[in-house]
Amino acid sequence: MDIKEYMQKVGRQARAASRQMAAASTEAKNTALTLMAAKIRARAPELLAANARDLEQARQDGLEAAMIDRLTLTAKGIESMAAGLEQIASLPDPIGEITNVKRRPSGIQVGHMRVPLGVIGIIYEARPNVTADAAGLCLKSGNAAILRGGKEALHCNQAIAACVREGLEEAGLPAAGVQVIETTDRAAVGELITMPQFVDVIVPRGGKGLIERISREARVPVIKHLDGNCHVYLDDDADAAKALPIVENSKTQRYGTCNTAESLLVARSQAAAQLPAIGAMLAGKGVEMRCCPASLAILSQEASSKPFLKEATEADWSEEYLAPIIAIKVVAGLDEAIEHINRYSSQHTDSIVTENYTRAMRFLREVDSASVMINASTRFADGFEYGLGAEIGISTDKIHARGPVGLEGLTSQKWVVFGNGEVRK
Repeated sequence: MDIKEYMQKVGRQARAASRQMAAASTEAKNTALTLMAAKIRARAPELLAANARDLEQARQDGLEAAMIDRLTLTAKGIESMAAGLEQIASLPDPIGEITNVKRRPSGIQVGHMRVPLGVIGIIYEARPNVTADAAGLCLKSGNAAILRGGKEALHCNQAIAACVREGLEEAGLPAAGVQVIETTDRAAVGELITMPQFVDVIVPRGGKGLIERISREARVPVIKHLDGNCHVYLDDDADAAKALPIVENSKTQRYGTCNTAESLLVARSQAAAQLPAIGAMLAGKGVEMRCCPASLAILSQEASSKPFLKEATEADWSEEYLAPIIAIKVVAGLDEAIEHINRYSSQHTDSIVTENYTRAMRFLREVDSASVMINASTRFADGFEYGLGAEIGISTDKIHARGPVGLEGLTSQKWVVFGNGEVRK
């Protein structure tokens, strides 16, 4: 296969399809989404079989546990994919919405219309559910999509792509509205990110190395996040009944996700009271704790925690482990917690546990992250949980889109003017 020629063909088809997608009716888009969901459910055994082939190869290739976790598709995961597409169908169509209309002294009325971005290239590793999520979001937001999944999920991605393609065609939309790259050759990525004549924005989803490479080499705008060093801070007025389950869920529900907590900060006034129970819980789940001297002294008193304790280094405060490891630090209070988070955080998601309204609001205002939470698990930083239906990714950029990127994040605005014969004087 001539990769350059192949990618140019994909790009031309996507650009042509993007014009039809932008003009598609809400009814046609929703019909396609519903058909995709039905086909994914009906072909669940095929999808699981394809995923099993991918998993077998991944284990033979020695992929790390976090990658295997992301790659694994279950019956529940298949249902979530289908439900996500149906939720996207139920959301209001943003395309064509006109807002902020104001009459000017000249007599004209000026406002904004929401429009698609055009062609979106999405590069992702492991997670096959991204194929359905990305297809659904790009479709509903009136965009064409070029999806390039990792070689480790090749069989499953192609099986899902068949469901997407058939749903589009049966709804009267162009099959090229969503194209899944068929080659695993890395050169295809290099072509995709350097085709501004065909691609309007790139969304990378994967490891830090992938995202750094794309950010460095792309000639197309990129919506990205590099890593997820998320924090939970137990304030002076933290309720222990809330703190323990929030820490447990934030850290241990899943280890290989970007919204998993990697650092725990505890106000000095709460450390002796709350850390022993938290340490016992983490030890019970086999989580290694990398501790500052103050937290190490407290946690060492609990026999069950001792085998899981290790002294933290400076590098631990900024680490995204994606593993059963957490950094723990005792801080003087809110000021030090905010300072620590803004210094070491990846600006992804950070949460405060407190019953103090004033400190909670300070935390919301002063922590510079894409998602900031009060009394909730960091694991909620997710497009589905935020009511977006699904997400194209989680952006830690500050321009265009920030946090979980759903329908609105895949659109732009243009100015519209309504006149009645006015001329400028």
